[in-house]
Amino acid sequence: MKSEAWDLSTELVGIIMISLPRWKFMTVLLLFYVVINFVFATIYYAIGIEYLNGIDQNGSEWVKFGKAYFFSAQTFTTVGYGHISPNGFLTSALSAAEALIGLLSFAIATGLFFGRFSKPTAFLKFSHNALIAPYKDGKALMLRMTPYKNTNFTDAEAKITLGMSVEENGKEVNKFYSLDLEFHKINLLTLSWTLVHPINEKSPLFQFTKEDFENVEGEILVFVKTFDDMFSTTVATSTSYTFKELIYGAKFDLMYSENEDKTKTILHLDKLNSFQLVDLDKFI
Repeated sequence: MKSEAWDLSTELVGIIMISLPRWKFMTVLLLFYVVINFVFATIYYAIGIEYLNGIDQNGSEWVKFGKAYFFSAQTFTTVGYGHISPNGFLTSALSAAEALIGLLSFAIATGLFFGRFSKPTAFLKFSHNALIAPYKDGKALMLRMTPYKNTNFTDAEAKITLGMSVEENGKEVNKFYSLDLEFHKINLLTLSWTLVHPINEKSPLFQFTKEDFENVEGEILVFVKTFDDMFSTTVATSTSYTFKELIYGAKFDLMYSENEDKTKTILHLDKLNSFQLVDLDKFI
């Protein structure tokens, strides 16, 4: 049982480290390096720097500790410049243990670096807002996405889940609904893709007014899976919109156009969240 808990915690730490932003990841590695050398330097200093051959024992105690710290750094990284060496059983055993820990630490760090660089990434951007827009003779929930690098996405599939607080028997409970899409799968994703959930009798958002979206606690969860032809792997990404991030009565502007000689289609990434307000009553 303890072994399973250890394996789970180790795996969780690895996932967190791989998922951290780059600057946080580098900060964690740097802090670990500084702290581990500080610990070993403290032990060397406690044993006595006279057991480190070649070290200059002149200067204040802080200077002596600094020399022990840099000896620790040289041992931890297995650099070993040679002008300082351990003398005696305790310092020799400690430096041997530190060298082993250093080798294992750098092996783990190398694995984490490789995991971060080899991790598949879906280069997809989502619109900042979801919209309640006119759709045929009614209205629909719409949100938009687009690739933002020279990547070929095929077999793109999307799923939308609605989480909402509703009242049942006088109590607030959380309910989750799978929202039907006009198209939940497309063969090729090269331009923008607007996900459309028709708000009809089958929709949990049916008869929702603007005031309902403002007063009800709800969140729209979006999951997209697609095949990245460049890296020959399946990638996935997700996002979410709270009801406060939903614009009632708006429609997206077209975000692509033809070039002057009409031989190419230009995708305008800066228009991903471009929309205009409309009066839904005129369309319903």
